[in-house]
Amino acid sequence: MRAMIVARTLAAGVVLIAAAPLPASIGVATMGSNGTISLRLRAQGLSGVFGESVIVYRRDNPQYNEVLRHIGGLKPGQTKPVAPWKN
Repeated sequence: MRAMIVARTLAAGVVLIAAAPLPASIGVATMGSNGTISLRLRAQGLSGVFGESVIVYRRDNPQYNEVLRHIGGLKPGQTKPVAPWKN
């Protein structure tokens, strides 16, 4: 019985998370003078707990072009907001 209650609660939580609207921005992207892209991202859970991270993409990173397209292009010295990725 307890396992069934937990499973139902988890399933309801997944629906709530999936139904939550996406924020307009999850952080900012900045391109350095050498073309390196730094993403400063923030995430917040439903309980209010949040976390921040900085992810750096050098030009030789296999995901570099995908990140650059997602941001909508970026020039050295420029900073732009980062829209959430859609699954």
